[in-house]
Amino acid sequence: MRLIPLQSGSAGNCVLVEGGGVRVLFDAGISAKRITERLQVHGIEPSSIDALMISHEHSDHISAAGILARRWRIPLYLTEATYAASRVVLGAEVPWRRFTAGDCVRIGALGIETIPTPHDAVDGVVFIASDGRHRLGIMTDFGHVFAWLPGYVESLDAVYLESNYDAQLMRDGPYPPALKRRITGPGGHISNDESAELIASAGGRLRWACLAHLSAANNQPRLVLETHRRRYGDGLALAIAERHLASAPLTLE
Repeated sequence: MRLIPLQSGSAGNCVLVEGGGVRVLFDAGISAKRITERLQVHGIEPSSIDALMISHEHSDHISAAGILARRWRIPLYLTEATYAASRVVLGAEVPWRRFTAGDCVRIGALGIETIPTPHDAVDGVVFIASDGRHRLGIMTDFGHVFAWLPGYVESLDAVYLESNYDAQLMRDGPYPPALKRRITGPGGHISNDESAELIASAGGRLRWACLAHLSAANNQPRLVLETHRRRYGDGLALAIAERHLASAPLTLE
C-alpha cells in the first residue's frame, strides 16, 4: 500500500491511497488543478482514480470534490447527511454513492472502514483502508480521542493522524476565545500531546505515522516531532504532512 498526502491543514486536505491495484482519494479540499498536478508528479492521472471518499462537509475537505467527480467521472462516496450539507458546493449531476457511518465500503481489492466521529460536522467519519494484508488509518478532524478510537489505532500498520495544535501556543495565540474553545473542545481537533498519547497507547504494530492537519497559527513541525518523540521515543518512523504542498509517499510492504 502507498499513501501520498497531497496537502493537509485548514488550507485544504487531500490524500491518495493505493493498494491492490486500486486508487482512492480521501477528501478534496484543494483545487482540482493542484490535485491533478500533484498526482501527475507521481505518474497518476485523475482518470485512474477509482473513488473519492469524503469524511465530512467542511470546505477544506470538499471544495473540489464535485469538480473532480464530474470531470473525471470519479464515484463520490459520502453519507446522506454529508451530501445534503454539501449539495451547494458539490453542484449538480455529481456521481455520488451513499454509505452509512460504520459501513465497510468495498472498492475493488480495498476495504474502506468508515468510523463515526464526534467532530462538529453533520455526520463525520474517519477511515481505515485495508488490502487484506495491511491496515492504514486516515484519521483527522475527529473531535477528541473518543472511547473506541484507541482500539482502532491498535489494529493499524500505519496511520495518517491529526496532530493539530500545541497547547501552549494555543493558549498564548491570536485566536479569539470562542475559536479556541471550539478547536480544543470535544468537537474540534486534538493537540500534539493527545496525538502522541494515542500513538503511544497503540502498542508495537504501527510501522509509521504521518502527522497531519497542523495548525498554521498554533503549531510547528518541530514541536510536533519533539512532543511525539518525548512521549514514545525513536522507535517509530514519523513524517509530517505539508500544509501547502504534497508530501513524499509513504509505503507499507
